[in-house]
Amino acid sequence: MIHQAKSLIKFLRLSKNKHGVHSPFVYGLVTKCFNDKTKYANYQVLKTHRKALKKDNSVIEMKDFGQGSRIFKKPVRKVSAVLKNAGMKKDRQKLLFRIAAYLKCENMLELGTSLGLGTTALSLSNQFAYVHTVEACSNTAKVAQEYFKKFGLKNITLHNETFNDFILKNSSETFDLIFIDGDHNGERTLNYFNSLLNNVHNGSVIIFDDIYWSKDMTEAWENIIANEKVTVSIDTFQWGIVFFRKEQAKEHFIIRV
Repeated sequence: MIHQAKSLIKFLRLSKNKHGVHSPFVYGLVTKCFNDKTKYANYQVLKTHRKALKKDNSVIEMKDFGQGSRIFKKPVRKVSAVLKNAGMKKDRQKLLFRIAAYLKCENMLELGTSLGLGTTALSLSNQFAYVHTVEACSNTAKVAQEYFKKFGLKNITLHNETFNDFILKNSSETFDLIFIDGDHNGERTLNYFNSLLNNVHNGSVIIFDDIYWSKDMTEAWENIIANEKVTVSIDTFQWGIVFFRKEQAKEHFIIRV
């Protein structure tokens, strides 16, 4: 927590808004996507999905395959409590929706389904969207799948396996967007990134959640943005976002969202 507090102070000191961005690509992303105030019709679906999870007091036994929870001390948890304490916040869910929509992403990968908040946002982002989402905990995967069915989200394939197992079996498939929202271990996150370089193309984007979760997660993020294949990198504090646009000079941005 001390690391996060210190990192936030530094972020607030260094971060800029749209007026400090001189890259046309990043300026467009900030003004037309990050700062987009449009009330999209599918936001209502996201809201209804979230409300359903909030009312769900069923209990599941969750197995953590990553760093584990800082909130929960026992594996048995209410769905509603998981939403409240560990679920993606609604503003971030809408932002993920907008990023996928703005970049016209079609084939997408999410590592860390949890209750499916991010998955749902990606699923609804555009008419051509198709989402592969990976969740190692079978009980959590079952809950998410039930809600996908309930809300008629037919463009999602849920893979109940570890991140490594999925990556190894799908090394030849390319993704327009990859959202890494699980594990929170720096060394493993860096390994996922290095492995997933086989799955990206010039227009791909990878989004990393919780880059200031711990010192080792921040070190992993610093190694990722230093990689020669990464040209554009954006630090929003909560998320780290990288692009591979060969036509663009390498540049790092710290943006308030």
